[in-house]
Amino acid sequence: MKYQKILKNNKTQCTLCPRNCILAPYQSGFCYVRSNHNGQIILDSYGYNTGLAIDPVEKKPLYHFYPSSDVLSFGTLGCNMGCQFCQNWQTTKVKYPVEQCQPAPPEAIINTAKENNCKAVAFTYNDPIIFYEYALETARLCREEGIKTIAVTSGYINPEPAKEFFKYMDAANIDLKGFSEDFYRKNCFAHLQPVLDTIKYAVKETKCFVELTTMLIEGENDLYVEQECDWILENLGDYVPIHFSAFYPRYNFKDRKPTKLETLMKAYNTAKKMGLKYVYTGNVSDIETSTTYCKNCGKPLLKRDGYSLLENNLENGNCKFCGAKLDGCF
Repeated sequence: MKYQKILKNNKTQCTLCPRNCILAPYQSGFCYVRSNHNGQIILDSYGYNTGLAIDPVEKKPLYHFYPSSDVLSFGTLGCNMGCQFCQNWQTTKVKYPVEQCQPAPPEAIINTAKENNCKAVAFTYNDPIIFYEYALETARLCREEGIKTIAVTSGYINPEPAKEFFKYMDAANIDLKGFSEDFYRKNCFAHLQPVLDTIKYAVKETKCFVELTTMLIEGENDLYVEQECDWILENLGDYVPIHFSAFYPRYNFKDRKPTKLETLMKAYNTAKKMGLKYVYTGNVSDIETSTTYCKNCGKPLLKRDGYSLLENNLENGNCKFCGAKLDGCF
């Protein structure tokens, strides 16, 4: 098993993510699916998932990666983030035996994707970083079969394993949960900087196409939209798509209010005004803020209502009105 450090007394340190958990024999890490078995870290959830589903790629959300194509989505158990507002807490936070999940080795996932003519396989619902070996073996087989790969991830991974991870991912939606170390520490039990490092590495040094998502929680991370946009412009450029999605009360944030449309629109308008070319709102239905516009002439290229593509004005990835290339994979 890669990304571990053997210590004294049969203890082992997992070096996959910035938590760097030190585990005694038979102890699990923060994610609860990576455990010390006789001095070796084993992924207990390998080959088990919480179910397969065919989704439109827009649901990941990816708006610039083969629009309206079908992807086969799956996830497992556990998470290396401690988000108190987790929208998928039933599988990421509730600890139950992996044997209660569906067995599906990588080969079976590939076969299912092929049988259903899926353009890609998406590692989602929980973070593929913690089911690293399962995700990567599936991704390797996808490459052999010409199937694209998608990671929906928090980006909370150490630099060395990140190299191999993104080598096998064709696209990723990275969840930038907020632009505040205090927000990450208090509400995610994590740190901001490793996520920023991952995003910058994936965008600037890999072939993986990246889009970002920030789920806005009023009174919390919606206060830092300008700082977030500044960082994106300075470190990534103006072409990386950003989705501002609505929060709904879940897990330990059940007493909070859902995000108002006005809050999403404020973030949307701020990002557009600051110069980001591709800005979207999510978890709400709004055609105007779900549509992709040409960065050159401003005309609508991909008109959407929710996850449905209503109008496609692309010709070989270019604007049919002015000929400008749309950033992404088409």
